[in-house]
Amino acid sequence: MIPITETVIVSWVVMGIIIAAAFLATRNLQKVPRGVQTLVETAVEFLNNFCKNQFGSWAKYFSSYIGTLFLFLVTANIIGVLSPVEVSCFGFHFEPPFIIKPPTRDINVTAALALVTMGMVFFCGIGKRGIGGWAKHLLHPMPVMLPFNIMDYGTRLLSLSLRLFGNILGGFVLMRMIESILPLALPMIFSLYFDFFDGLVQASIFVFLTCMYLSEAVTVEEHE
Repeated sequence: MIPITETVIVSWVVMGIIIAAAFLATRNLQKVPRGVQTLVETAVEFLNNFCKNQFGSWAKYFSSYIGTLFLFLVTANIIGVLSPVEVSCFGFHFEPPFIIKPPTRDINVTAALALVTMGMVFFCGIGKRGIGGWAKHLLHPMPVMLPFNIMDYGTRLLSLSLRLFGNILGGFVLMRMIESILPLALPMIFSLYFDFFDGLVQASIFVFLTCMYLSEAVTVEEHE
């Protein structure tokens, strides 16, 4: 029986927010865009152009994944701001019935996303070069580099998983400490960095590394 953990529930909430936002933003599309539709079309156009520059003809396979990955990570990283805060002052005490924890503070989530990315790197690399070409790529620039090139895939997986997990978990712990010290003022100030800014930065870094690894996988260099 598969357990339904807190991380799973919050991840469902994140997906629900994204689906609801997508529905509301696209339910009444006009030929001449205006308002929210203008922002959405601008974002989609930017994403398509970015992926075309990064992946060339492979952009049609990656653009949806890159866009969805970024939206999920940004929402998951900052969803903690919706969590109620425990307040205790002047004889008044409020204990929140629940605390919303970012799902990306769970190593299982970041490792799963990293596995998806590295799986795409692996299979797309074989699809681009063929099995023989991919095996030859592992021997580049000389056969003695084979174990190091194989190890490189493992270090990329660990890098993607641990960087996002460590930063989000660290920010979450610091915010809980700040809330316990002075829950009425400090959290609002520090939340701008630890929740919003850091959450956006960590999502951008994860997506940037994903794009870099995928681009390397589908780009065949002449000297190879």
